[in-house]
Amino acid sequence: MRNNIPLREANTLGGVYRGPSRQDGGGSILKMFARRPLAAVFLFLGGIAHAEEIGDAERGEKIFRECAGCHEVGQGAKNRIGPQLNGIFGRKAASVGDDFFYSKGLQRAANDGLLWDLEHLDAYLENPKALVSGTRMSFRGLKDPQDRHDVLAYLRRFSDNPANIPEAEPTQLPAEVELPPEILAIVGDPEYGEYLASECQTCHQRDGSDQGIPAITRWPVEDFEIAMHAYKKKIRPHPVMQMMAGRLTDEEIATLAAYFKDLE
Repeated sequence: MRNNIPLREANTLGGVYRGPSRQDGGGSILKMFARRPLAAVFLFLGGIAHAEEIGDAERGEKIFRECAGCHEVGQGAKNRIGPQLNGIFGRKAASVGDDFFYSKGLQRAANDGLLWDLEHLDAYLENPKALVSGTRMSFRGLKDPQDRHDVLAYLRRFSDNPANIPEAEPTQLPAEVELPPEILAIVGDPEYGEYLASECQTCHQRDGSDQGIPAITRWPVEDFEIAMHAYKKKIRPHPVMQMMAGRLTDEEIATLAAYFKDLE
């Protein structure tokens, strides 16, 4: 119970969330609603959300750099490894658009009514897999409540009125490796990629699940290629990946990128 509201019908910003509670054995989505109060109160007045201060948005912008390797927010933000985060507050889960592939776990959560209100965003940032089992988000979470509140205060800037998003460049981090156009132009063969991927899949799960090792399915081709070339040039500090990437040609990297891009 929270404020005399059953866990299965706790109020959210956009209505009522009727997902399974812990008592129902509903481990696939929300494991707990009765969380400690946050330093923000959201009210709906005529369908418009008004918010008190959540945290320090300026500090949150700096902390968000941990997220910017996968997510963009701001004018012209695009879906990359993760979805763009403009207008995230009050948005239904798994609804950013048809051009982004969501995990089955997050799709189930959306079908059960999960909305990204303040409480659920806070829980997801703390431990993504505790809120949504099977999510592809390879992030251990922000354990410090103040860090989460500051990041959410920063993201709130891009949700109050998405039509008035600040005129700023998207927040994607600069590429670790600037690949020449001729390498990016290589078109990989997914069938050959399936053969090459057998060694990758001794660690990375084919179904995109994350068991301590980041999922690499459904990555945009360019992001996959940049990551592999960063390992090959020893810019990314992982000795096993450096060794594996160092054995691959440019064509083989493009082939693996083409294979994993559409792998379900």
